[in-house]
Amino acid sequence: MKLKMAFVMDPVGTIDIEKDTTFVLMLEAQARGHEVWHLGLHNLFVRESRAMCKATELSLKRDTDYYKLGKTEVRELESFDAVWMRKDPPVNNDFLYATYILSLIDGSKTKVINNPTGIRESNEKMYALFFPEWIPESVVTKDISVLQEFLDSAGGEMVVKPLDGHGGEGIFFVKQGDKNENVILESITKFGTEYVMAQKFIEKVYEGDKRIILLNGEPLGAVLRVPKSGGEFRCNFHSGGSPAKSALTERDLQICAAIAPRLRQDGLYFVGIDVIGGYVTEINTTSPTGVQEINTLNGTKIETQVIEFVELLCSDE
Repeated sequence: MKLKMAFVMDPVGTIDIEKDTTFVLMLEAQARGHEVWHLGLHNLFVRESRAMCKATELSLKRDTDYYKLGKTEVRELESFDAVWMRKDPPVNNDFLYATYILSLIDGSKTKVINNPTGIRESNEKMYALFFPEWIPESVVTKDISVLQEFLDSAGGEMVVKPLDGHGGEGIFFVKQGDKNENVILESITKFGTEYVMAQKFIEKVYEGDKRIILLNGEPLGAVLRVPKSGGEFRCNFHSGGSPAKSALTERDLQICAAIAPRLRQDGLYFVGIDVIGGYVTEINTTSPTGVQEINTLNGTKIETQVIEFVELLCSDE
């Protein structure tokens, strides 16, 4: 069955084809005979209560000249069999409004991956709070005194991060007694006016942050993101972390089994979770990455399993 797939994403000319997960998903879809179309958030609109878009057909290859643009058409989003929401963060107002547009799509006609309502409900910092037994000690607040109390109860070391941050940006390590403690807390909360998340610092972060890719709640593979030397604790690839091979432990499998029912309930088919020292620190449902790194280190081809799943999802209707 030949499908029409639309990918809501960053500009295709800006992606790194050696690392980008959306690229290999599109490449695999194309290899299986499906039509691949792309569009940005600015190409989404609503007309007469119908979710519409201006999309451009795409052909791809793994080469220097890696994409070729085809025809551009104004289409109803329901004219596609599958619409992928693969726009990278930040999750700002434009991003949220785009999910409202995608919510107008009739799910019995077109599958949206991930479900836009599920995306709105799953801030990558806050969503982990649904699984308290699997996360480090955490607090969400804009009150600096609450953060200071938490720092004391957490043993004098914590990590503080903005709720709308991404790629390791804006994350601070705070140690009790540090002369910059108050400055950091004032800065990250904008003097007590913006919510942040604080988590107990996990020493094992220096060994790496494990990204696990899940498909419909089932783990497909993992990659360890190892921070740069010199005391850096941020492991994200955007922050200079490097990939290392990593197996799934029994603890990892228990975590995946625990969160899978909620992911399925919320229509979050393709998800990346971050695990440090056996604890979930973030759950990424917007545009999870790591597939190419896992493939390279393990000789796998995860995108095949993902596209096959979407084929089955679309054939069920």
